[in-house]
Amino acid sequence: MYSKKVIEHFQNPHNQGKIKDADAIGEAGNIKCGDIMKIYIKVDKDKIKDIKFETLGCAAAIATSSMMTDLVKGKTLDEAMKVTDKDVVDSLGELPPVKYHCSVLAITALKDAIKKYKSKK
Repeated sequence: MYSKKVIEHFQNPHNQGKIKDADAIGEAGNIKCGDIMKIYIKVDKDKIKDIKFETLGCAAAIATSSMMTDLVKGKTLDEAMKVTDKDVVDSLGELPPVKYHCSVLAITALKDAIKKYKSKK
């Protein structure tokens, strides 16, 4: 059902946790499935210096949150805004079609954080 990479990111998620002094926090959720994501970003010179996530949800929700943070850490905000849910799924190898919405939630929460950060500046 899940690729080895999805299972790896679920069992050993990268960048999981909070950033206490985050520059912005993005959120996304899906009432139907119950997945809720928070993305914390720390920005330095227009680059994502640090990123962490808290996700309450299924294995796919945790894996997509983890992979998304790997994909955008160190990128500029504009580069991070160009990362798509398809990029997340492709990087994980595969997700069951019924779980694609998890990658959309991860990207939505990221973009929410970036928009909140930019609105402060």
